[in-house]
Amino acid sequence: MPRLAPKVEPRAEPLPYQELLEAFERLQEKNRQRTVALASAAHELRTPLAIMAGYLDVLRSQKPGPLSEQQQCILRDMQTNRVRLQRFIDDFLTSSALESGKVNMRFEHADLNACLSEIYTLWMTRFKSKKIAFYFPVHDKLEPFSFDYYKTQRVLSNLLENSFKFTPSGGSAWLNAEPYFWERRNRQERWLFEERRWESTAAMNSVRITVSDTGVGIAPENQQEIFDEFVRLAQPEHESEGIGLGLAIARRLVQAHGGKIWVESELGSGSKFSFLLPRKLA
Repeated sequence: MPRLAPKVEPRAEPLPYQELLEAFERLQEKNRQRTVALASAAHELRTPLAIMAGYLDVLRSQKPGPLSEQQQCILRDMQTNRVRLQRFIDDFLTSSALESGKVNMRFEHADLNACLSEIYTLWMTRFKSKKIAFYFPVHDKLEPFSFDYYKTQRVLSNLLENSFKFTPSGGSAWLNAEPYFWERRNRQERWLFEERRWESTAAMNSVRITVSDTGVGIAPENQQEIFDEFVRLAQPEHESEGIGLGLAIARRLVQAHGGKIWVESELGSGSKFSFLLPRKLA
């Protein structure tokens, strides 16, 4: 009996460029609609959450009547989780607004050291409660320049939150800022590189801000994706809280300044997150 030749499926022809572009645009639109729907749901949660917060404050004040120690403990736990839920909602709404370009940057000529000192003071107590040494050496050569004061603090808080979560008790964390020369060459400028290299030390055109720690570190293959939305890295012996938006928000806010952000890390050797803020707006 003659053997039948195996059936060969016809090879699919590659889609033309225009069809690929249209398919990509459809996916983008679906993603945008999904983001808008989720942001709307998150926004709707704000009102009942605010009502719950009001009732919690009234109960904790004991104005309606005295509370036992057990009741006070329950209310403290409720308040802690209310704050966590509020942070999740705020992160999601901020991420949605940044993605849609609806966040207004407010640049002002300000003192970066004052900005960082406020954040250092706010976080010092929290690091101390976990027995993590926290340092902020003030750089006396940082001159005032234009940046968004409060959004810079938001970036720093997100980075410090990361260090706090993944640095064990007895570890250390640092907050640093220094003038920095950011070499941004285009094709026409490359032939001038050797000449410009000698001028770099005299033209500090940006500020580098760094948050470093002695935490668990990040594997090299994960150091790019951690800045994407909804990425949470599983760390042994560390419960991962949040919804994976902290570093994505930090990235978008730094980019809105015209800057850039990156991480240097090794597993078991801590992490060093750095971002650049240009001293002159583009």
